[in-house]
Amino acid sequence: MSFRKVVRQSKFRHVFGQPVKTDQCYDDIRVSRVTWDSTFCAVNPSFVAIIVEASGGGAFLVLPLHKTGRIDKSYPTVCGHTGPVLDIDWCPHNDYVIASGSEDCTVMVWQIPENGLSQPLTEPVVVLEGHSKRVGIVTWHPTARNVLLSAGCDNVVLIWNVGTAEELYRLDGLHPDLIYSVSWSRDGSRFCTACKDKSVRVIDPRQPGGAHGAAGAGLQQRGSAALLRP
Repeated sequence: MSFRKVVRQSKFRHVFGQPVKTDQCYDDIRVSRVTWDSTFCAVNPSFVAIIVEASGGGAFLVLPLHKTGRIDKSYPTVCGHTGPVLDIDWCPHNDYVIASGSEDCTVMVWQIPENGLSQPLTEPVVVLEGHSKRVGIVTWHPTARNVLLSAGCDNVVLIWNVGTAEELYRLDGLHPDLIYSVSWSRDGSRFCTACKDKSVRVIDPRQPGGAHGAAGAGLQQRGSAALLRP
């Protein structure tokens, strides 16, 4: 058998990326060192948000996309949490609304000024309280406005009406261990979770008992992610 038949030829084999110039990067940002598996950043067409180190609580930066280069250490932050921020997510229906989950067991929703921050933002639009342990996952519903999902270290999944601060759905007792990841389907009819018990579960929140699982799904370590597509 010839070597040519064993190795598949690829037109991408010798394609290499080019790093952007320094003046197009965000420099001197003190990214959070909290021991949590998160991207620590979120971006939309207007802003990039980055979870940063903060004393006496949790904070994250919100920078206009065009504000590249060296970021001054005194640049204002979103800093209303009393514990480190673990996850952030921009609302897909409003470029100026972002949600954050924290070690202080709360979820907060923030309204960012149109031109970005000129002073620290300490007052959220709404505070969502329902978890008994730190909140490590927040993710907006992809199609319904004002609907937000949160998951915490209490192994509970909550779905909120942000407009009224009302708890719409609670999933408690299904996950025996830490929830690593949550992902909505594209139309928002279902979501799936990846859990430390090495199982992936697909859940329809509109149906009682609408959960289906795949045990032993190969989730071997921290950082395993779930992704649901039609």
